[in-house]
Amino acid sequence: MTEILTLLVNILRGIRKYRWYAVAISWIVAIVGWAVVYVLPDDYQASARVYVDTQSILKPLLAGMTTVPNDEQQVNFMRRTLISRPNVERLMRMVDLDIKSKTVKDHEQMVDDLMSAIKVAGTERDDIYTISYNNPNPKLGKDIVQSLLTIFVEGSYGDKKQDSEKAIRFIDDQIKSYEEKLAGAENALKDFKIKNIGLLPRQGSDYSSRMGEVADALNQAKLELLEAEQARNSIKQQIAGEAPVQVTDTVDTSDVNPEIDARIQGLNKNLDTLRMQYTEEYPDIVATKRLIAQLQERKAEEAKHKKHPVDIGANYSPMLQQMNVSLSVAEARVASLKARVDEYSGRLANLRAQSTSVPEVEAQLAQLNRDYQVNKENYEKLVSRRDAAKLSGDLSSATDMLTFKVIDPPTVPMTPVGPNRPRLYSIVFAVALAAGIGFAFLMSQVRPTFLSQSSLREVLNLPILGSVSMNWTNVQKAKRKREAYVIAVAVFLLFSAYGGVMAVVILTA
Repeated sequence: MTEILTLLVNILRGIRKYRWYAVAISWIVAIVGWAVVYVLPDDYQASARVYVDTQSILKPLLAGMTTVPNDEQQVNFMRRTLISRPNVERLMRMVDLDIKSKTVKDHEQMVDDLMSAIKVAGTERDDIYTISYNNPNPKLGKDIVQSLLTIFVEGSYGDKKQDSEKAIRFIDDQIKSYEEKLAGAENALKDFKIKNIGLLPRQGSDYSSRMGEVADALNQAKLELLEAEQARNSIKQQIAGEAPVQVTDTVDTSDVNPEIDARIQGLNKNLDTLRMQYTEEYPDIVATKRLIAQLQERKAEEAKHKKHPVDIGANYSPMLQQMNVSLSVAEARVASLKARVDEYSGRLANLRAQSTSVPEVEAQLAQLNRDYQVNKENYEKLVSRRDAAKLSGDLSSATDMLTFKVIDPPTVPMTPVGPNRPRLYSIVFAVALAAGIGFAFLMSQVRPTFLSQSSLREVLNLPILGSVSMNWTNVQKAKRKREAYVIAVAVFLLFSAYGGVMAVVILTA
């Protein structure tokens, strides 16, 4: 502890030795510093407060129809990116600051200064944001804040609208692409159906089911043919069992053949019935026509060679006529069923011949239909998404979705907010005192002297036999006293000057 006190005493003695330097340096630093603070320009703060209303009744109403924009996230992003280089450069053009920069370096420096000087503060909970800017020119500061407020409002609307327009353009390009794909798929499907028109599966059925249907129809037709042949044979046996009628005279009956006429009449009735249900190309109709033509040829041939009894009434037995009519109907049915069996047999043979190509055609058709369906679904989805994107863009640009209310318009107070001259004057005064004392201490270290026996003993490491004190004369004592008074007055005046400066600043504030 004693060593520390001794060291402090030596330091104070060294500073006291160069006290004139300390006072002079303090006065110089104080005067220069106060002059600099005095000439500093006044700093005016322009500010504006805006409230962003992100609550809208349209959100719950349109939630299921389109993508509702996240206004809170949009405003927060705009607040964070408001002080960006593109926005600041746009701001400079709006307030004509860009014409003041002569070089590219000056322009970049001005942009950096503005980015560091502009402040945007706010709370996401209250949705109230404050934009402030300090500048010696109050009008320029107000214009900058007003321009920033404009950029903030326009950016919150424009970005989302631009995003929606980009999305719509992208979806339109995709729709055009899928339109081409869809048209290509439709043409490929059409060409394939035209090329394989006879091999295509019917609605709701495939190759296996078609073959099974034809086989069942063929079996049914064969069964009906067998039944019809048995019925015809039974009628023939009944006709063969009838006793012929004996006659003595004969007459020429070349134009009359009751049996054939009855069969032709029955076939004509059956043909009329079939024509009411089917077309002329129906197999039963074609077979019936062929049978009628054969009977007419047979009638004409028999009329040339055969002579009938004179008693023409003998062959007109009512029972025989009725049986002949029944036989004609049975013959017609047998013929039609034979034609049906032949038709179904041909169809079944054709299907069996196509057994190797039809499954491949069905597989290719299924692939084409699947590709067409995929392209169609994607096309319809893109069209619906485009409509939703358009609605979202219109929704984001609606003023009801995002409302800006300016609470405090851009204003500049009459009194400047800076610089804080009392504080700066005090700092300058403290720096002046520290500079004077520091310079005196530095001089004492640069030009050291032994101010006590202990310091001399520590340096020389030799025993000290004694010391001789200074004996001041009266003239020297008076001179030292005057120096002390001058130092005290100089220090007092320095403090008085500080007090006067502070008083002037406070009174003029």
